[in-house]
Amino acid sequence: MRLARFTDGVAIRHAIVEGDDARVLAVLDGDPVHTAASPTGERVPVGGAVRLLAPVIPTSKVVCLGKNYEAHAREVPNRGPASDVPILFLKPSTTVIGPGEEIRLPRYSTDVQLEAELAVVIGKECSDVAEQDAMAYVLGYTCANDVTARDLQRLEDQWFRAKAFDTSLPLGPWIETDLDTGDIAIGSRINGVDIQCGRSRDMIHGVAAAVAMASAVGRLLPGDVIITGTPSGVTTLHPGDVVEVDIEGIGVLSNPVVAR
Repeated sequence: MRLARFTDGVAIRHAIVEGDDARVLAVLDGDPVHTAASPTGERVPVGGAVRLLAPVIPTSKVVCLGKNYEAHAREVPNRGPASDVPILFLKPSTTVIGPGEEIRLPRYSTDVQLEAELAVVIGKECSDVAEQDAMAYVLGYTCANDVTARDLQRLEDQWFRAKAFDTSLPLGPWIETDLDTGDIAIGSRINGVDIQCGRSRDMIHGVAAAVAMASAVGRLLPGDVIITGTPSGVTTLHPGDVVEVDIEGIGVLSNPVVAR
C-alpha cells in the first residue's frame, strides 16, 4: 500500500495511491501515520491539480545514519572510516520538502551534494527495542535525499550548518508499506544522468538494526523518520539541476535545484 499526502489547492488530504489514481482517505484526526483512516469512495488523478506532498512530516525528529555504506565512507575519508558503531545525527522537521519542491542551496556553501537514501517511517512508539523486534514498529518506507553542504561538513565537527538547512531533506513520493528492503536498488540522477547506483544489501547496518540503534538513544514516535545512509557517488548540485532519487519498489522523488 502506498500512503500519500496531497493537496488539491484547497486542503491537505491523504490517499492510497493506485497507479495513476488515488483513493482519498477519511482520517479521524491528523493523518494515517497517527490515527485510523478509511477510504471515502472518492478517487482523484495524481498529477495536474492534485500535487503530492512530503508523505510525512516527522513528529519529533529525523534520525540519520552516517557512513552506512563502506564505499561512501571511503569517498569522504576525512570524516573517518565506516565502523560497527555508526555516526548518528539529527535533522529537524523544518528540513523536509516534498516531490517537486525546490532544493534551495544555502548561500554559505559552495559545495552542496545529493545523497540518495532509503527512509524508514516509524508507525508505533518504541524505546530501546531489540533488533529482532524492531520491524514491528515500522510503518513503511519512502525515498529521501539527505542534501549536504559538504564543504561545511569537512570544516565542522557539528553538522547543523551542513545538514539542517531548510529544504535539505526531500521525502517522497509516498510511503510504501509493503517492501522487502534486503536487496533493492537505491540510486540517483541529475538531469537524467545516473549518479549513484547502490543496493541496500551493501548497508553495514540494515533497517532493523537502524531502528534498534536509534531507539536505544531516544524514544521514537509515530511519524519519526530514520534515513539509512547513502551509497557512493555523491556529487555537487547546481542551480538549474533536477535531482532524482530512485528506489526500487518505492518510486522516484524529483526536485529542482535553485540558488537561495
